[in-house]
Amino acid sequence: MQVALVGIGKIALDQHVPAITSSPDWVLAATVSRHGGVGGVPAYTDFAALLAERQDIRVISLCLPPVPRFAYAAAALKAGRHVMLEKPPGATLSECHALEGLARAGRLSLYATWHSREAAQVAAAKAWLADKALRHLSVTWKEDVRRWHPGQDWIWEPGGLGVFDPGINALSIVTAILPEPIHLTAATLSFPDNRQTPIAADLRFHHPGGAEVSAVFDWRQEGDQTWTIKAVTDAGTLTLTDGGAQMAVDGVRAAAQDDAPLTGEYPRLYSKMARLVQAGGIDMDLSPMRHVADAFTLGRRVTVAPFHW
Repeated sequence: MQVALVGIGKIALDQHVPAITSSPDWVLAATVSRHGGVGGVPAYTDFAALLAERQDIRVISLCLPPVPRFAYAAAALKAGRHVMLEKPPGATLSECHALEGLARAGRLSLYATWHSREAAQVAAAKAWLADKALRHLSVTWKEDVRRWHPGQDWIWEPGGLGVFDPGINALSIVTAILPEPIHLTAATLSFPDNRQTPIAADLRFHHPGGAEVSAVFDWRQEGDQTWTIKAVTDAGTLTLTDGGAQMAVDGVRAAAQDDAPLTGEYPRLYSKMARLVQAGGIDMDLSPMRHVADAFTLGRRVTVAPFHW
């Protein structure tokens, strides 16, 4: 199938392009961007022109920042195209619900992707936890914003999510592996004095079985990056590290893991999108985004030192 990639930035070049070009399901037929492109692939600067001129391209993959994404996704759906959304799927929950309504009305496929759910050991962790009684779960997600989002000021503007841009990856794993749903009860959000979105967050959740569930996100980490989820149960302790790429139970590392952290996620996303298009399916799970919205609703705001690139 032919796919057009919209928004040729770091994530598109690092992850989407290699996943598409190595896939047996897809051909990268065009790109849309004001500033970038992919060698040998027809490039557009105007999305409306692509939709008008390339009726043969039935699938659009959107890698734009969250705030402008709704207009592009809505235009694509109204033009009868299937749509794949980079995480988070929109700037607001209402936008996402509106897009799902358009997709259902047009009998089109729509996929809100959560790439961290496709990390190597997430499925194994879900299976292991399925019959365990959870006592405690903690998330520690600390990384260096300068390394992963160099100079990207949009993440500090309203709708950019700040530290929840990576933090939502952790929430996507937690909501996938826990057999029972949780909901937020308290949050402390640290806002740099000169920015509109938080640089750190401390979250607490209600678990229906009474387990203690918490998460700490921080974008000021230097040196080694930390992407860890630890679940203490009645039958042992499960630890996911490297963003879900590695798993251990009671300190014993699980087998059949990827050698490098965070590999294979995007090829699996595109494989799933191919299956959704072939079956006419929709996958718009918004549970990770709902926790973020609740954090902004319940969060106690504290001001911290200004952030400068």
